[in-house]
Amino acid sequence: MNKVEEDTIDPYIFSLLEHATSSDKVLREYNLYQQIKTRKLYGWKRNNDYVACIGIEMTLSNEAEIKHIAVSPNLREQRIGSKMLDYVVKELGISRLTAETDQDAVGFYRNYGFIVSSIGEKYPGVERFWCEWEKKSK
Repeated sequence: MNKVEEDTIDPYIFSLLEHATSSDKVLREYNLYQQIKTRKLYGWKRNNDYVACIGIEMTLSNEAEIKHIAVSPNLREQRIGSKMLDYVVKELGISRLTAETDQDAVGFYRNYGFIVSSIGEKYPGVERFWCEWEKKSK
């Protein structure tokens, strides 16, 4: 994994972010990663091309909100998403993660150990969920 800091968005990162947000918001979101110090975008490469990415925003010194997470559709179910979470938790010393998501991703978050709660229909006909994870004390 490496931090994505290029001024110009890589086409593979653009495509991945389209899975995590609407196409018309990708460039705006990417620019926020470049401009806001508390936002960090990391990419997972395979054969020199990005195949997954995770974007977080640090909310406190050891807490973060997942803003975007995406894995190429043909590489899902290979634990890449979980490995990216493991990486940012370890690399940034995160003890608490939060995320808002839709029905499609609830299983991923539950499998990682997040507690998932419905926040109802944030958009008409679209149920949203709040996910929270805390590092277990040893």
